Amino acid sequence: MPATETGARPRRSPRSSRPLRPSRPWLRAVLALSGWAALAATALPGGSPARWVPVLVFVAVGPGCALLLPQPPADRLRPAARMEVVALAAPLSLSLATLDATALHLVAGFSVPLFLGSLAAFCTAAALLPGLPLPAATRGAVERERPRDGRSGSRNSAVGDR
Repeated sequence: MPATETGARPRRSPRSSRPLRPSRPWLRAVLALSGWAALAATALPGGSPARWVPVLVFVAVGPGCALLLPQPPADRLRPAARMEVVALAAPLSLSLATLDATALHLVAGFSVPLFLGSLAAFCTAAALLPGLPLPAATRGAVERERPRDGRSGSRNSAVGDR
């Protein structure tokens, strides 16, 4: 197995011998740049929707999505695992924003550019790391092929066949 430049071997997928590649690099780039775009939007005239909409969307879901995404390819996850990402992104983002704002207020240094800049830096760093594992994805929420005979494939399905 070839070694990388740092001498470490590339991670392998548990079911195959192919090296794991970062999934959806475009999604990571969008998440990393979303905070900086929201920070740039604060330079627009006050009260303009072009100013507050990007900031609101970023603060509401940006940090949470950066932590939770990217997961394994979405076509392999069941809807429950995809819904878990959607359901956790907003509360996680708002919790991180609250911690950031509280810390800035405690040191008497709160300002909108500093608040958004620290969240944007956090999102950029989090987008470079793999997503946090989700319980629904790690408990076997990956789609499996169904039996072709139409039965569910569970052992308890034989009860109705007696």
